[in-house]
Amino acid sequence: MKRFQPKFTIKNVLDWTGSANSTHKGDTEIAETLVPEQFTVAKVVRHGFPFEPSAMAYDPVQNILAVGTKNGSLRIFGRPGVDCHVRHDSDMAVIQLMFLINEGALVSVCADDSLHLWNLRQKRPAILHSLKFNRERITYCDLPFQSKWLYIGTERGNVHVVNIESFVLSGYVINWNKAIELSRKTHPGPVVHLSDNPMDSTKLLIGFETGAVVLWDLKNRVAENRFNCSQPVRCVSWHYEGRQFIVSHTDGTLTIWNVRNPVKPANVIAPHAKVPAKGLKPEPCTPVTKVEWRAVKSGDPYILFSGGLPYEKQGATPSLTIMQGKTTTVLEMEHPVMDFLCLCENPWPSNPQEPYAVVVLLESDLVVVDLTSQGYPCFENPYPMDLHESPITCVQYYADCPTDLIPHLYSAGSNNLNRKKAAFSKKNWPVKGGGWGTGGSSDQEIVITGHADGTIKFWDASQVMLQVLYKLKTSKVFERTKQAKSLDGDEEPFAIQMMRMCTDSRILAVAGASGHVLLYRFSRVDTNTELPVLEIAIVYEPDEPDTPEMEAPPPPPPTPLKRNTSTVSSRSVDSASLPSTPRDREATTNPVGSTSSGEGVKDNVPNLRVKGGAHKRSAGFQPDLCCQLLWVDGEAPAMITCLEINSCYGLMVFGTVTGIVIVDIMQKTCLLNMGTPDLYGSCDPYQRTPRSPKKTKSQGLGDIVEQCMADPERCRPNTGSGMQEQNGVCTSPTGGGGGGGGASNTSARKMRNNHDPAAQLKRSKSQGSRKVLKSQSTLTDTGNGEGTEP
Repeated sequence: MKRFQPKFTIKNVLDWTGSANSTHKGDTEIAETLVPEQFTVAKVVRHGFPFEPSAMAYDPVQNILAVGTKNGSLRIFGRPGVDCHVRHDSDMAVIQLMFLINEGALVSVCADDSLHLWNLRQKRPAILHSLKFNRERITYCDLPFQSKWLYIGTERGNVHVVNIESFVLSGYVINWNKAIELSRKTHPGPVVHLSDNPMDSTKLLIGFETGAVVLWDLKNRVAENRFNCSQPVRCVSWHYEGRQFIVSHTDGTLTIWNVRNPVKPANVIAPHAKVPAKGLKPEPCTPVTKVEWRAVKSGDPYILFSGGLPYEKQGATPSLTIMQGKTTTVLEMEHPVMDFLCLCENPWPSNPQEPYAVVVLLESDLVVVDLTSQGYPCFENPYPMDLHESPITCVQYYADCPTDLIPHLYSAGSNNLNRKKAAFSKKNWPVKGGGWGTGGSSDQEIVITGHADGTIKFWDASQVMLQVLYKLKTSKVFERTKQAKSLDGDEEPFAIQMMRMCTDSRILAVAGASGHVLLYRFSRVDTNTELPVLEIAIVYEPDEPDTPEMEAPPPPPPTPLKRNTSTVSSRSVDSASLPSTPRDREATTNPVGSTSSGEGVKDNVPNLRVKGGAHKRSAGFQPDLCCQLLWVDGEAPAMITCLEINSCYGLMVFGTVTGIVIVDIMQKTCLLNMGTPDLYGSCDPYQRTPRSPKKTKSQGLGDIVEQCMADPERCRPNTGSGMQEQNGVCTSPTGGGGGGGGASNTSARKMRNNHDPAAQLKRSKSQGSRKVLKSQSTLTDTGNGEGTEP
């Protein structure tokens, strides 16, 4: 990541500000050092798991891992910090990847029947050669270790050979009708597997989809042996001695064949099928999509495969099965298995491979299992693969943070992280290839991600790769109910919508999908506190226009605005007076006439219920205040659309499409609860709408009479110093001097105390009059110099 020095000039850098000829004669000419090209937006680094992975390959010598996706992207991983992303010219899916082991090259096969040879020996990987098949569709490819021939199987059942150095077809073709028996009258199907004999590279094993397996002699161009399987073939794997191979089938069985005995298999294995009675076939299971046979110098070999579970369990958790001798271990995965491969110490296929780990590519994660430790624990993944553990709903980035913020966050989250580390393998991450320069930043940078399940993760973004520091669960504040949903009917009621953090005071404000705002303060010690709750409802009742048709005011606001736009109640509950039981809290929060969420129409109740009583708060961000918008007359409050905090003044403000709320986070009280008609409504005596080139409609006689009846003071002549104007907005007509200040100040003081508990539950019927009084009192305060309401 390139960072510019602070000493530079930006004159004429932006094209539309260039005016070098407009400088005065006395100005000193400054030499330009920057050009517009230096300010172009470019991707610096990519974090997270590859979207929709489809293929994987590993170089056992260079220890680097490549992952292909369905949109044509390639991610190359090495040691922590080594992460490279490249893309194909097309967005076609990558169906297979193959390394030229220890040569710094990679072959990718795409769904558009094209092959690409990538050069990895340069700083930015690039395509050296490409090859496109036009008449046949590619189904499987194989590149043997230290071989210059690439074997390509097609949908028609033919096998083509490509010279890997020139990346052109050699002309050698194995036709399907020559590979199968002459007595066979049906097509064998597409080629699903290709691999050469570990002990003899001139013998190529060809697996067809319908169940035919052929051992082809490349020198003599004849089929040496033909093996007829009773079930369709999915995958084949050689034993390192080259005398046997294992085949996986669509019915969940595994068959082991001897090369010299093509008549019948040497062994048939049904790992997960129920043991049938004598004379009956094993119970069919799901297809075994892939199998690998890996040997060790001392001990039984490993047989690893994915799939093969009984059909009654196919909807269960995806898994990977590891068989060694008489022991069978099933490793359950959190996501569907896309591919897997063994990491072996010996890259030579003719020697015992000595597997020490298995890499499992899942639909949304990358898992590496330690095969040499008891219980097959997983390695701790250094890459931020769990970035989307729960879908990300919002992101915040903070640069130039205080130097002690990241250590304090790491210390707060170390307890949970240490508990997770206890379940991981004690060995180091096995993918350790590649090298990375000093690409980090000296600045303290933090990325905060909000997720659909209500969790918030803090990441250290100072270096090339993200490192998780701290995890906060906002759902712990609320009582969990099965019927809980967000305001828009989503199944995630705790989803994070917005976050704002002050890095200096370490105050965090979080807005959720259920119309709630949580305020957190950072603490380095554990506490036992009760959470104060501030319940707020923003509701208005529009007046029906009673004016002639030609002089009618603008139409009422749309339905979403009709629900909430004006103050009905704002209720502040201090932490010291909170009820200790949920029943007492229900009696406190639900006034007479209100109903709970379980009976009747919801009225004056929040979407979620906060846990009552004192609770232990772990070190880190601890909840300090919860603001909740209330249901009114069976209608849900509007979603929160904006959120800001100011720790210097101790204020927090949030708004919806129907109103705005300002909260004193020190006193934990609501200072202002105002609907949008109070700000931009048609009854506002002063024009507050944004300026528009359109002409405003002239005020009708009915409007003037209605406003005079609502506020007789406006009809009196102006005896002051005239209308004053500040920043283009009209101020009080009685401002300047002291004329009319006493009555206005009295009105203003009443409006400041409009959150009286006795008046909270009263719904205003004269909305027009109330709005005029509020606006007039606010403007009068400005004219008298007493300050305005926030």
